[in-house]
Amino acid sequence: CQKIISAHSWTLNCTELVGMLGRYYLSPAYGIEFCIGFPGNLLAVLGYIFCLPVWQSCNIYLFNMAVSNLIFQCTLPHFSYLYANNQSETRPFACVINRYVQHVNLYSSILFMAWVSMDRFLLIKYPSRNHYLLRVQTALIVTGLSWLVVTVEVAPLIMLMIQDLQIENWSRCKDFTSLEGDVNLFGYSLGLTLTGYILPLLVLCGFSQQIAHLLHIQEKALERRTTSYKGPLKVVATTTAMFLVLFTPYYVLRNVRIASRQPWAGMELCTKSYIEVLYILSRPLAFLHSTINPVFYFFMGDKFRELLVAKLRKLIGRTG
Repeated sequence: CQKIISAHSWTLNCTELVGMLGRYYLSPAYGIEFCIGFPGNLLAVLGYIFCLPVWQSCNIYLFNMAVSNLIFQCTLPHFSYLYANNQSETRPFACVINRYVQHVNLYSSILFMAWVSMDRFLLIKYPSRNHYLLRVQTALIVTGLSWLVVTVEVAPLIMLMIQDLQIENWSRCKDFTSLEGDVNLFGYSLGLTLTGYILPLLVLCGFSQQIAHLLHIQEKALERRTTSYKGPLKVVATTTAMFLVLFTPYYVLRNVRIASRQPWAGMELCTKSYIEVLYILSRPLAFLHSTINPVFYFFMGDKFRELLVAKLRKLIGRTG
């Protein structure tokens, strides 16, 4: 009898870990990310709007990424409040919109940074900006297509969420990994990981390697000429490492979490709970990119940092 009671208590403990992490981990993590990331992204967006007299292709990609991050940051306080009070979203419209914004930001951020790495590579290869991909009009077209691609990628998720809300009588908002509907969730998650994460990451890695190769060739010809381009190489390489470190645990654990819920997995309740715990731990880590990204806006945008600092000094001088 004691063994049965002990086993029952252990089962309760392992399942209660998920709720505890929501209140004591997700809530403060999202709150901290908002307090740091929202001002940084807001400053970047305002800086691009009011400080750049002439826009270039790189600025367009970075501006769109900043807007995406800023919109996502606006959802974090609500998530933090819900987890702190151990509540679930009860408004279907808010449930769908918040999850849509969350996942669009995940895939648009790495996609836009892939275009930034392409832009930096072309700028080194064509310093006079005579390549058609370095034109502002081309960047606008690429940006529009990027938003379209990301929306198409996320569309099945929205359909799944609506179906799941109908099953739950429009009263329970679930996470991606717990959805039920007509779409094969595991296959869709794998496909989304491939198209939304792995392929853009390979583009980032490829252009980083090409930038390094071009700089190595130019250093042999004219050593001084490559000095101004070593900064973009470091930033692109750092960005690639950031996405690799922050995103990989999330995507791996998301697919493992979905697989653990499949009938063919045959996992015990506590094993599923431990996998879900690891998945929960990876989520704020993945969303941390929207907090860190403002740093890259200042170093990747052409003269953006100098123009913004000059503008701020001018404003401070007026108020002083």
